[in-house]
Amino acid sequence: MTIEIERMADILKLLGDRTRLTIMTLLHERELCVCEIVDFLKTSQPNISQHMRKLKAGGLVTEAKRGQWVYYSLNTQDKPYVGEILRHVPSQRKAIEQQTICEDNNCCI
Repeated sequence: MTIEIERMADILKLLGDRTRLTIMTLLHERELCVCEIVDFLKTSQPNISQHMRKLKAGGLVTEAKRGQWVYYSLNTQDKPYVGEILRHVPSQRKAIEQQTICEDNNCCI
């Protein structure tokens, strides 16, 4: 087995988790703050942080700190197969548009 196939298998395992796949689908729409992801998935911040660590270690997301908040975005330019998968997952655009957590609560400002 080549190193590339092993790497792809590891990434596909990461995407095999429902929470991580949902996070990737959300980030496919736009960059998000941790608090937005927490609110959208109705889970705890430590739980999201654990998933984000795995996605970051897998090279699928990048983070940018702004003040006390961390924003995440996709890092899949070098993994076209991930983009192809995300094209086939139901869009979360409407759900994200309805979530205005940061604007309402000023949590990320």
